This record gives sequence, C-alpha cells and structure tokens, in this order.
Amino acid sequence: MANRREVLIAGFGGQGIVLAGYVLGKAAAVYEGKEASLVQSYGPESRGGACKAEVVISDEQIDYPRASNPEVMVVMSQEAYHTYAAKRSPHCLLIIDEDLVEPSEEREGMKMLKIPATRLAEQLGRKIVANMVMLGFLTGVTGIVSPEAMRESIKTSVPRGTEELNLKAFETGYEYAQKLVGAEVSSS
Repeated sequence: MANRREVLIAGFGGQGIVLAGYVLGKAAAVYEGKEASLVQSYGPESRGGACKAEVVISDEQIDYPRASNPEVMVVMSQEAYHTYAAKRSPHCLLIIDEDLVEPSEEREGMKMLKIPATRLAEQLGRKIVANMVMLGFLTGVTGIVSPEAMRESIKTSVPRGTEELNLKAFETGYEYAQKLVGAEVSSS
C-alpha cells in the first residue's frame, strides 16, 4: 500500500500559496526522492482572489494528482476557511493563520492548530514570507518532509536574493511548531 499524503494550502492571491505548494512538493520529490504532484487554482483575480495549492506526496507513482481527502489543510484567509475548511474530513488537521482566520464552529474531535504566521513574518520585516513561516510550522508539526529537504527546496525555489529571509521565516515557523509540540508533550 502506497504511503499517500495530501496537503491543501489555501489563502488569497499574493500570499505565495502556490509557491508554498511548489516548495513542499519539490522538497518531497527532489530532496527526498518521493513522487509529488501540485495542482493549483486561482479565483477570478490573481491578487486578492481565492487561491489554493493541492500537494500529493507518495512513495509510489501518483495515479490521481488532486488532494481528494487532505490529511492537512493550511488556511491563510477567511474566504479560504469558508470555502475549504467546512468540507474537511474529521481526521484532517487544520492549520490556520490565527490573525487572518476566525474559525466558526469547530466540530468535536477535529484537530486545529493556530500560528500567527503573518505577524511573525511582519516581525521579520516582510509579511510576504508568511507562507514560509507556515511551511516551517507545517514541517514541524507533521514531519511530512524533513526540515533539511524544505531548507534545500526553499534555497532553490525563492527569488534570488531572498533566500536568507525566506529561510529565516521557515526557521521561525519551525521553532514555533517545536515549542507547541513540546508544550503538548509536557502537558499530557
């Protein structure tokens, strides 16, 4: 049985949603030797409209490239929350940018994690790197790919001259996840 993992990343155009999906897929495919697919979609406007990236990672050839039952959903805008989060399965981990997404009702047994990704990115000097903060957090809480693979993917995927800032953003999200995971472990 193939180890198929599906991630949906959603937000609005201009947040680097597709780049985040690309970096995740590249980390898995190029730096960990797995199969990966990326399907992207935009709303009618590229900036400000709804945007999503579906990433499928597998040990075997991928027969269907869409994330039909994502195990992780990363949501970076309220519109994306309303569009995608309500439809997620009870087993799907929801990760939200706590400053941009106000969850409505949360169903019993559904796991949700919050990170102030945009605020943390602003503290680094550029809110545009909130996507990399989110990728660091995703990596830290799920282990879907190794942090080393993500670092290499970021270095070779972001615009030249922004590598250091993007890596710092990734580390910020990764460290936030490590603190959160550490706190959950010590409280149980």
